[in-house]
Amino acid sequence: MSRRIERALISVSDKTGVVEFARGLAEQGVRILSTGGTARTLRDSGIEVVDVSEHTGSPEILDGRVKTLHPKIHGGILGRRDDEGHRRQAAEQGIDWIDLVCVNLYPFAEVTARGCTEEEAIENIDIGGPSMVRSAAKNHADVTIVVDPADYGRVLEQVRAGGVSDGLRRELAVKAFRATAAYDGMIADYLGRTPGEPFGGTLHQQWHLVQKLRYGENPHQEAAFYRESTVTGPSVATARVLQGKELSYNNIVDADAALQLALEFSEPVCVAIKHTNPCGVAIGAGPAEALAKARRCDPVSIFGGIVALNRPVDEETAAGLKDIFLEIVIAPAFSDAVRTLYRSEKKLRNVRLLEIDMGAQPGPGLDMKRVLGGLLVQTRDSRLGGDDVKVVTKRAPTEQETRAMDFAWKVCKHVKSNAIVLAREDHVVGVGAGQMSRVDAARIAVARAREHGLEIAGSVVASDAFFPFRDGLDVCAEAGATAVIQPGGSVRDAEVTAAADEHGMAMVMTGMRHFRH
Repeated sequence: MSRRIERALISVSDKTGVVEFARGLAEQGVRILSTGGTARTLRDSGIEVVDVSEHTGSPEILDGRVKTLHPKIHGGILGRRDDEGHRRQAAEQGIDWIDLVCVNLYPFAEVTARGCTEEEAIENIDIGGPSMVRSAAKNHADVTIVVDPADYGRVLEQVRAGGVSDGLRRELAVKAFRATAAYDGMIADYLGRTPGEPFGGTLHQQWHLVQKLRYGENPHQEAAFYRESTVTGPSVATARVLQGKELSYNNIVDADAALQLALEFSEPVCVAIKHTNPCGVAIGAGPAEALAKARRCDPVSIFGGIVALNRPVDEETAAGLKDIFLEIVIAPAFSDAVRTLYRSEKKLRNVRLLEIDMGAQPGPGLDMKRVLGGLLVQTRDSRLGGDDVKVVTKRAPTEQETRAMDFAWKVCKHVKSNAIVLAREDHVVGVGAGQMSRVDAARIAVARAREHGLEIAGSVVASDAFFPFRDGLDVCAEAGATAVIQPGGSVRDAEVTAAADEHGMAMVMTGMRHFRH
């Protein structure tokens, strides 16, 4: 059943589109109640408005803290139109029905995000707004609640058609309860957190469904993909999917890994990911050259993998991509010619093309991992090295080795632990990932380089954590690596340093570990 709108209450902090919305309602004969700044904005635009204080017969008091907390407001919203007792009591109390409530809340998030005193934060805790929102949402059988300017258009369309449908009223009510839940959680987290501390007594977050997935990591698991309420910076959650099959759970996990590694580089880079680990990474003069180098790192593992580039994909780059079986290609943009190519060739139509703006770094946030009965939360691993990076061997690295170590260290940060990366200054030579012992990771990195015919002599080694023994370093040195970058911090650092000197290697300790579990 549709409900006609005869009286609306409009009181908003975010005034985006409110004048047009109110004018549209007024043109349909809707009487408008309003408060404070919203009433002034509407009157200044030539819209007839009745002040809430005039409607209730009670003035705004306590510096505006009490405006709408009145029986004539909440009775007008909460009264059930099909209940004879409610209708009789409303008539006895002089209460007129309010059929639509348009409210968005004080900007608590914006005020606290820019930095403010606790007193200012408290003054930006909305009381009347959430009360009206919850009242209207509870009584959505009779009342339309609008909390988001994005919904003005479709509400107005239905008002013009004669009334707001049951389905839309219910949908908007759910949205309203989500808004007040997020608002209360944000306030509780802010007040419950010690200044300067990233963690408080509670953690409230709201996530919005992006899509249901066919299944999870395995076919017997159900899955869905949600995004944060506010996403800042590049994200798979806000990627523009230009074509291809529906993204799977594993696709999204791998795409995120590829994106995060690509964001480490300012130079044109190509990242190839398989099961969250990089199997090929290279920088070049442009995306086509970077792709060609990355593919040579491991031409086998890239099959069925994901490729991320931090430069737009042009026709030359697409020519190098199209003969590789890939699940996803990520880039800041794809030229019209490339998009036409992927649509026209049958073998390319299922490849997912994800367009993600990589012009900014991810905003501040928390990383989370679910465990049975709990949630692990940590600040994002956004740094590369500590403040005490130092050369610890008799020989300092050459300029070329330094560039290679800088490249290898960026890659190593994104390899599952235990991790060893062999690299030159512009491409990966070998990767040993996710091993139970560091020496095994070193052996695998060397073996993979040899398997693919890559020259290890003259390469550098990056280790995500310290060498607990010299054996892992010995494996790399004996294969031909000449320099090492690692965090240090082992009780055997002196022994490992002596081993590097014995091999004539240069070694740098960063003072910062990058485990990735």
